[in-house]
Amino acid sequence: MKTQSYKNHIRFYTPHHFIFYPIIMTLLSISVYFSFTTADQLIWVFISILFIALFCLAFMLRQHYALTLQNRIVHLELRYRYFTITGKRLEDFENQLNDDQIFALRFAPDEELPMLTEKTLNENLSGKAIKKAIINWKGDFERV
Repeated sequence: MKTQSYKNHIRFYTPHHFIFYPIIMTLLSISVYFSFTTADQLIWVFISILFIALFCLAFMLRQHYALTLQNRIVHLELRYRYFTITGKRLEDFENQLNDDQIFALRFAPDEELPMLTEKTLNENLSGKAIKKAIINWKGDFERV
């Protein structure tokens, strides 16, 4: 597997990003074109609205279900890792960290996690700053 870093940690899901969405966008473009160029404008406007609704619904549902579950798993994983490494409970101060910070800390390897957590609490680092501060990136290849 390829080594993961800040520059390549974003992942694409081929069926959605490169097949489904381009097809929907093409069909939407065609329906919008026909709604301006044919005599049956009303039916093509309706078809265009259906494609817009389908696009939005598919995007929202795909993201919502997967990310809600994954967010919970990332929280649990980080709690477990932090406790295993330090013997201290992350839950004692987890409420001081926002989701963006917690999600960025998951990329920190075990030897950097306690120091980065302390630095984040003291300096209120953003998720982006945390990711850039990681020296030896711990890849997360399972996130959708």
